[in-house]
Amino acid sequence: MKKIYLLIFLLGFMLTINAQERVNWLTFEKAIELNKENPKPILIDIYTDWCGFCKKMDINTYSNTIIAKYINDHFYAIKLDGEGKEDINYKGYTFKYNKQGNTEYHELSVTLMNGKLSYPTTVFMNEKEELLQKIPGYLTPERFEKILAYFKTKSYKDKDWVDFEKSFKSNLK
Repeated sequence: MKKIYLLIFLLGFMLTINAQERVNWLTFEKAIELNKENPKPILIDIYTDWCGFCKKMDINTYSNTIIAKYINDHFYAIKLDGEGKEDINYKGYTFKYNKQGNTEYHELSVTLMNGKLSYPTTVFMNEKEELLQKIPGYLTPERFEKILAYFKTKSYKDKDWVDFEKSFKSNLK
């Protein structure tokens, strides 16, 4: 009988985990294609496989159901490997993987980060695919929620960050 209860508990727990909202990560090309049909701001998470803070951001920030839902509702989300080996075609140019000595990088990530390789880096672009901001480093869910809202509401156009932050109301519990 105990085994049955344990099995029911485990199944319920697994269904709860699967029911949680997750970020709908897209490839760079897919997000750009979708943006042409239905323009939305673009969020790019530039990471590497070896980056501890990238993994921490995945676990603590991107897996937060409120953050994930907000991203899915309002942005095209791209997960871009800063050392990815796949070519990416964008605006008539093919961005490639490069290795120079001990340094590996993807040209698109270097371009988006203005040559400053720092992982993780979160890049925001508007609906016209214009670079708005790049934010290096780990972002907690609390800080990231504010940043997402700042760009989604286009507050960056007429409100400085300090004023925006003072008036921001969080949905995180």
